[in-house]
Amino acid sequence: DGLDLVAWIQENRADLPVAVITAHGNVESAVRALKLGAFDFVSKPLDLGVLRKLVGSAIRLRTAPDEKTADFAPRLLGSSAAMEQLREMIVRVARSQAPVHICGESGTGKELAARMIHESGARREGPFVPVNCGAIPTELMESELFGHKRGSFTGALADKKGLVQSAEGGTLFLDEVADLPLHMQVKLLRLVQEKTVRPIGEPREESVDVRILSATHKDLADLVAQGLFREDLFYRINVIELRVPALRERSADIPEIAEAILTRLARRLNATAPKLSAETVQTLQAYRYPGNVRELENVLERALTLSTTGSITPEHIRLRTGAPPAAAEPPAHVGPSAAEGGAALGTQLEGIERDAIVKALEKTRYNKTAAAKLLGMSFRALRYRIKKLGIE
Repeated sequence: DGLDLVAWIQENRADLPVAVITAHGNVESAVRALKLGAFDFVSKPLDLGVLRKLVGSAIRLRTAPDEKTADFAPRLLGSSAAMEQLREMIVRVARSQAPVHICGESGTGKELAARMIHESGARREGPFVPVNCGAIPTELMESELFGHKRGSFTGALADKKGLVQSAEGGTLFLDEVADLPLHMQVKLLRLVQEKTVRPIGEPREESVDVRILSATHKDLADLVAQGLFREDLFYRINVIELRVPALRERSADIPEIAEAILTRLARRLNATAPKLSAETVQTLQAYRYPGNVRELENVLERALTLSTTGSITPEHIRLRTGAPPAAAEPPAHVGPSAAEGGAALGTQLEGIERDAIVKALEKTRYNKTAAAKLLGMSFRALRYRIKKLGIE
């Protein structure tokens, strides 16, 4: 049995790249082979061009020097057990061409993990193409991802290469993949299974050679249960799952991360990075960081601006007072007065949210895509909040 052979090779010759050939449409066997350790697969009937690329990838994997976690440790900061495990997993999955899904809260560094997978694998010389699925308007999504032919629709004045084709020979990173509408999920499924795309207006399929990585801060399994995400696509892109831990789960890493952030921020200003007092470190470690590393960077950038000496003290640190405690228990009973207070609180929170959105829009000169990124939400979510809050 071919799958038994894959398992045997992984046990006895782990350094030997293995690819499998499957019957047409037998994606289940391909997925099982990838989980057993095969680095890629091709389906019958064989396309010689695809087969050549597959052999080329195997040769690059075989001849590439072993990647050490220290090579990119400065970019994935932290000495906690969770981060050590994440770096080890990145080195392991980099040797495969299997789809990897990266989960974790907003601001944890999912795109950075994806870049490390790309830079540690056989495709490192190829392009790394990140795509924010939540930032592309639905009506433009197919054209942006798969391209179009001249004259295929009004305004198509020339052939356009899609983002998928732009990742040829490299890695396509689909960030916030949960925001893909269902009709685009069908097309992505075909890309993953058949490794082909069809630009708008093109009658024939085109083969592509890309590795697909995806990420989201949402629970894909929950979205599948709600019928908002295709179950078959979920299993295809989730062959290997990586989880990037939240910052509150590794508070011991905060001093190291904070020092690196301050050094980078100070370098931009041609200044010397200020030191963190012991009290400041304790203050930073006691906070939960709903926005994770991204929020920590914002806090430190503000502190750097406020500090006029060579050190940052707790007075320079401004943290969100509304962050939930480590273990918040829901109230057993909500009486009428509490309900009224909840309504008032809801109004107050809307005011805070409105101010945050307005400030983000002003800071980005009303570029909604940039504002959404600054706020840590998808473009469509921001557009919905703007409409709901009546922001002009």
